[in-house]
Parts: sequence; C-alpha cells; structure tokens
Amino acid sequence: MVDGMQDEEVGSKPLGRCSVFTYGMGHMLNDITSACWFTYLLVFLTDIGLSPGDSAAVMLSGQVADAFATVFAGELIDRFGYFKIWHAAGSVLVAFSFSSVFGGCMPCKILGNNSLKLQTIGYSIFAAIFNIGWAATQVSHMSMVNCITSNSTSRVMLTSCRNAFTMVANLSLYAIALLVFSVSTSKTVVNVENQYRWIAYSSIFFGCCFVAIFLIGTREPRLYRGDCKTYTRISWTYWFKKILYYQVALVYVVTRLVTNVSQAFLAFYVINDLQMAQSSKALVPAIIYICSFIVSIFLQEMRWTSQHLKAIFNAGCFLWISCGSIILFLPRSMNYYMYILSILIGMANALMMVAGISMQSVLVGEDLNGVAFVYGSLSFLDKMSCGIALYSLQSYQHTLSNMQECSPFHACFSVTRYGLGLVPALSALVGIIVTSTMKLHPSALNPLAEPLLAQF
Repeated sequence: MVDGMQDEEVGSKPLGRCSVFTYGMGHMLNDITSACWFTYLLVFLTDIGLSPGDSAAVMLSGQVADAFATVFAGELIDRFGYFKIWHAAGSVLVAFSFSSVFGGCMPCKILGNNSLKLQTIGYSIFAAIFNIGWAATQVSHMSMVNCITSNSTSRVMLTSCRNAFTMVANLSLYAIALLVFSVSTSKTVVNVENQYRWIAYSSIFFGCCFVAIFLIGTREPRLYRGDCKTYTRISWTYWFKKILYYQVALVYVVTRLVTNVSQAFLAFYVINDLQMAQSSKALVPAIIYICSFIVSIFLQEMRWTSQHLKAIFNAGCFLWISCGSIILFLPRSMNYYMYILSILIGMANALMMVAGISMQSVLVGEDLNGVAFVYGSLSFLDKMSCGIALYSLQSYQHTLSNMQECSPFHACFSVTRYGLGLVPALSALVGIIVTSTMKLHPSALNPLAEPLLAQF
C-alpha cells in the first residue's frame, strides 16, 4: 500500500525531458511506413504489372484487416496490459511485412512462381499482416499516455512530442523518396522494384532505430493508477441512441475519405495526368504535409466555441471543394499550379482533421467510460469506408484514356481525377451538410492536444 502511494505521487509529478523524448519516438516506424503505404502502394503495384483491380484488392485487404485489428487490439490491451510487448510485437510485424510488400513477392520467390494471381494473393496476405501489426503498435502507443503519468501537463507534452516525430517521420519518407526518384530511373519493372525497395528498406531501418530507443528508454506503465483501473463500461446502446454519434461518425468518415483517398491518388495524378517529373511524387506530398502540420500547430493553440469549431471544419470543406474543382479541370500545360494547390490542400486537410477530432471529444464529453468504443467504432468505420472507396475507384482504372493522346491544354477526365478531385469535394460537401444539422452543446472547448494523431 505504501509502495502504491509512492508510485501514485511519482505518477503525478511532471515527466523528465528524456522520458518525453523517448516516448515520442515510439511511433516513428508506423508513421513513416504509413506515409509510404498510402502515397505509393497503388502506384508501386500497378507499375510492377498488377492490374488496377488486383492492386485495389491488396489495398482493401489491408484496410479490412486494420479495421478489425484496431478493435481487437484495443480490447486485448485493455484486458491484459503489457503495452511494450504489444508495441514490440506489432513493430516486428510491420517491419517484416512492409519489406515483404515493397521488397518483392515473398510467396512467389519461395514457390518459384511469379504469376499475377500468386502475386496478388501474396501481397494481400502481407498487406493484412502489415496492418495488423500497425494497429497493435498504434493502439498500444496511444494507450500508454494516460498510464505513463497522471500529470496533465506531461500528457500534453507526450502527445506534442509524438506529433513532432510524426512530422519528422513523414518528411524523412518524402526526402528519401525524392532522393531515390531523382537519382534512379524507372524504365523497367526491375528499376521500379529497386526504387521502392530502397525506399522501403531505408524507411524500416530509420523507423526501427527509433523504436529501439523507445523500448529501451520508456518504462512499462503500471496499471494501478486511477486513470487505468478497471471500470464499468457504458453500454454500446447508449451511443446508438445519440443523434450526435451518427453525425460525428459521418463527419469523421468523410474527413478520412478526403485525406486518404486524395493521398492515394496524388502520385497517379502528378505523373499520369499532369506528366510532371518523377520527383514530384515526393515533393508535392511533402508540401501538403508541411502546410498541414503548420496549420495544425497554429490551431491547437486556439480556444474555440462550438460555433467556431463548425466554422473551422466548414472552411476546410469549402477550401477542398475549390481545390477539387481545379484538380478536375487542370490541364497538364498548367501543371506548375499543382504546387500552389498542394499548399491549399494541406491547409484544408488540417482544418478538417483538427475540427473532426475535436468533435469526437465533444461527443464523448464527460462519458470517459465509453471513450474506447467511440474512438474504436469511428476508426473501424473510417478504415472500412476508405478501403471500399479505394477499391471501387482503383478497380476502374483500366477505363482510363491514354494520357499521351490528351491535349496539353484540356483536361482528360480519368478515374485518377475523380479520386483526387471529385470524391474529396463531394465528401466535403456532405460534411458541410451534416455539420449544419449538428448541435454541439459545450460553449467552449479546450485547446486541442493531439491534432495529428489520426492523420494517416
């Protein structure tokens, strides 16, 4: 009892900088591989010869596995604890499976058969394994915050440090990709495989170094603290009776559709439709992310009323509708405008994401015993909806007209343009309609502490 009281006192004290710093590194592998996954997976699979439908099936298998794994991982970690073990096991799965996707079809090498059917099955299996490991690592790392310390200032510091390393991870990925695309060619399938192999292996090495520092430097949280004790959970039916639950769910789903679907088709758009340089596959996403991060940092210092929250979200939606309209009709003779659009897209992503996450906090309110179900169910919905949307769009890529035959001065409509321009714009329009019907009761909201936790 005395030891418990002493530990309680230690837990309430601010954490040292070293503890905060090592914790922040723990999600680096997830962040850098996730950025590569959504930005380059579909491009990589189609470039090495898989049909658009097969590459879509690989992406869908990963999204479905991620959706279910997130729910089950959260439940198991809540029951059994051992955060670092879950984190380490998930990181091993991420590193192994990620290298098996971008490093080549492992089942094909083992069986000595390189058929497209076996490639699709092999990539789908490892895509599912990657997302299961990713979910285990993400849930365990995010869950640790409240159990590492009960000091509110330290919790904000932990989250802010994690966000800072998220920026480092994403910019590192795009820096690596920019270097690889600039110095190597992609004229043959072998060249393409070598490009992405270098990107994948460099990302894994970079991320694993930081994961090792996290595991060595971060103590396993103790589960006796008040915030982490076993509690009686609110029934799921409690949330299903709330209209606000469905409204917030729709807002979050359309927000993730905007960010994830646009990110998945961005590389296709700049290379195939606008015929920009190969380096633009790294440079344009990097600009979007930098702008998004800067705006998010600015927004998290604000104190909003509920009306301000809705206004911020709608501003992001209107900005995306404008960008989507331009993307849909932008001819390749004016492809340099894409760099300006990337700035606006980054701003729009940040406005929508920060406000969307804040709306979840308003929904939960003081009902903390039901927070796991709210965040878990919304995460499930977003991953399933993004997977289905990407599968549906990518499956029709074979209907693309030949971009080489298009006039440089007129846009040729393609599935890529619809995926990057039309779908996000329509999703943003739905978001505006839904928020106009919402009644957010709190008159004021605290500054947001974790604006980028769900960015990818």
